[in-house]
Amino acid sequence: MSQTDGDQQTAFREDGGAVPPAQTPSPEMKKTATGLEENVAGVLCYVLGFITGIVFLVLEKENRFVRYHAFQSIFFSVALFVVSMIVNVIPFIGWLLGLAINLLALLLWLFLMYKAYTGEKFKLPWLGDLAERQVR
Repeated sequence: MSQTDGDQQTAFREDGGAVPPAQTPSPEMKKTATGLEENVAGVLCYVLGFITGIVFLVLEKENRFVRYHAFQSIFFSVALFVVSMIVNVIPFIGWLLGLAINLLALLLWLFLMYKAYTGEKFKLPWLGDLAERQVR
């Protein structure tokens, strides 16, 4: 049950006590130009790395959340490619280091998708700042 006071809405528990505003359910995520909710579009920016990042940059002109994740996905993919190329030049140890980097990259990739899905704008060091500048 809820009571409306102007633009603010107060929610009540079943026992009649008021629920603090921080605990009230958040409104539905905003839709994007693609018709997807912004958190879903943010996740999809990461799915195929720079490819889906570019696709969402082309399709989404207005939503800053989606554009941020698209840019960060592109920068993350390119940085990972460059680091992999450099590490693969090193004999034997480069191969082992490459395995470790790829495992960490996979975990970070999954983490970034999770953060986008929860509606958070998680910022990677350097790359997140660069993505933020591109969105402005």
